[in-house]
Amino acid sequence: MEKLGIINPTPFLYDFVGKPVIVKLKWGMEYKGFLVSTDAYMNIQLASTEEYADGKFIGQVGEMFIRCNNVLYVRKHPEDDEEMAAKPEATASAPATPAVVEA
Repeated sequence: MEKLGIINPTPFLYDFVGKPVIVKLKWGMEYKGFLVSTDAYMNIQLASTEEYADGKFIGQVGEMFIRCNNVLYVRKHPEDDEEMAAKPEATASAPATPAVVEA
């Protein structure tokens, strides 16, 4: 098994900007949406967000801001991986542009 190295989370999060992510809070709620931005404190701004509690869909939230101290983890949405596997030629083309959200 390969050793895991230490990863600086800030550049790791910046790689997810414009992509669908899942953010789980310490309190158990999950939010699925597109990562619009993050900052040096790892506050998170999401767009087209859906709220889930105990794996059940609660409703559409839209655009939201999550303060860093509430976040348990952030991960890439698995559907994004499935789309990339289905379209391997898309990975060789130009990189995806981040979604623009008007305030």
